[in-house]
Amino acid sequence: MKPHRNKIPELLAPAGSFEKLVTAIHYGADAVYLAGKRFSLRARAGNFDEEGLRQAVSYAHKHSVKVYVTINIFAHNEDLEGLEDYLLFLDSIDVDALIIADPGILSVSRETLPDMPLHLSTQANVTNAASARFWVSQGVSRLNLARELGIEEIRQIRAATETELELFVHGALCISYSGRCMLSTYFTGRDANQGDCAHPCRYSYRLVEEKRPGQYFPVEEDERGTYIFNSQDLCLLNRLPELIAAGADSLKIEGRMKSVGYVGGVVRVYRAALDWIQEQLDAGAEINSLSLPEYLTGEIKKLGTRGWTENFFDGPPDDSAMMHDRMRIEQPWVPAGIVRQAEPLLIETRNVLETGDSIEYLGRNMRTISCSVLAMTREDGTSLERANPGQRVELQTDPEVIEPELNSLFRKKV
Repeated sequence: MKPHRNKIPELLAPAGSFEKLVTAIHYGADAVYLAGKRFSLRARAGNFDEEGLRQAVSYAHKHSVKVYVTINIFAHNEDLEGLEDYLLFLDSIDVDALIIADPGILSVSRETLPDMPLHLSTQANVTNAASARFWVSQGVSRLNLARELGIEEIRQIRAATETELELFVHGALCISYSGRCMLSTYFTGRDANQGDCAHPCRYSYRLVEEKRPGQYFPVEEDERGTYIFNSQDLCLLNRLPELIAAGADSLKIEGRMKSVGYVGGVVRVYRAALDWIQEQLDAGAEINSLSLPEYLTGEIKKLGTRGWTENFFDGPPDDSAMMHDRMRIEQPWVPAGIVRQAEPLLIETRNVLETGDSIEYLGRNMRTISCSVLAMTREDGTSLERANPGQRVELQTDPEVIEPELNSLFRKKV
């Protein structure tokens, strides 16, 4: 087995819509993953029709970014109808790889597109070296390992295969094995394994004994109930040096259904972290001696939804990895807008914005400018004190934001 050198992995970002794709690329993603209107496990994300897929691939390739398309449902017979035509279309627009979980879809894809790189989804639950070797023998060129692996298990799989390894480092966690869950089906009729999860693990629950209907036992942590399945979100930011040393080829961020502010903010932090590590390695540092600067951890805390856990990284997680008292944590910052024009500064708002609000400009390379809203005007020149989400407004700030970049984000203190 050839030694796996300490190369900086690919940063793989979610692109649930074209706007999120543009934002992820702007903040430094090396690759994005997205879906068409069928065959994907995020059926309620924006997703892309055929023309949208064509535009997405064209835009990404123009910026030297790869595009991976998810075809990761667990298919029933009727789901295979139209699959070959869809695969041929994806090949015609030059997608860089397909992300697949179902062996049947994998087989059809190999037969239809023998030269297309196939990436195995985390849904396939690769948890050991023997499983890794099996999937490689089936023609898979990359394995997205199960989220339930610790660092030592990752090292062991790395030692057993030269195939590319992709690892989730950030985002929501399911209370099931790498996302295989039937709760949604039983509760709502929406099949998570067909891309239509209703997220029942985030619901509020109370306990009732079957012979005492309507009598709820006091197990709730607040007046709305207890969130017994509600895991904190994954964050392996501070473990990046170990993942690089272990031989990760790609680091994946979850979040095709998250906001554009979340996607851009998380990609921005992980890009900065990987670039910092590269700088240290170029200066002669040893990978295992590195500890990330604290400002990166502080920044990621401004972007969370449910707090953070390192999940199985050091061993099976305990109760501290759960949020039993509420669905999500309160956020001190929310997206304020996206830069649509640099001079004069024009933004498209994402939340209510008022004069006097404290905001921050999120530049690339962790360039952050704190300022306040001095004045706002519509494009026709009329002034306003309050802008609603979706409005385009010229923005004056104190201090002035010098040389803002298109597609950069502003966030607002709440």
